[in-house]
Amino acid sequence: MNGMGNMNKLMKQVQKMQQDMVKLQEELKDRTIEATSGGGAVKAVANGRKQLVSIEIKPEAVDPDDVEMLQDLILAAANEALQKAEDMVNQEMSRLTGGLNIPGLF
Repeated sequence: MNGMGNMNKLMKQVQKMQQDMVKLQEELKDRTIEATSGGGAVKAVANGRKQLVSIEIKPEAVDPDDVEMLQDLILAAANEALQKAEDMVNQEMSRLTGGLNIPGLF
């Protein structure tokens, strides 16, 4: 009987964790993180779903004779914003799961 009681307790904990994860994922979609490149010439903003939500480019960053530099600045800011969003999600999920690393959980 003790084994079944422990199993039921574990299942309840897992169900609560799943509910908490759904709630957290909803909250994270509204949280944003930003990154800049070129000394602030380009700013990229990503959300907790690891999607870019905006890119801002200062006019002085637009040089028709050096489009490649602008492309590089956009890529750098976007990649950094997405990495920061990934880190934010991982940190929040780790806090929720108590550091449990369950493959495929998130």
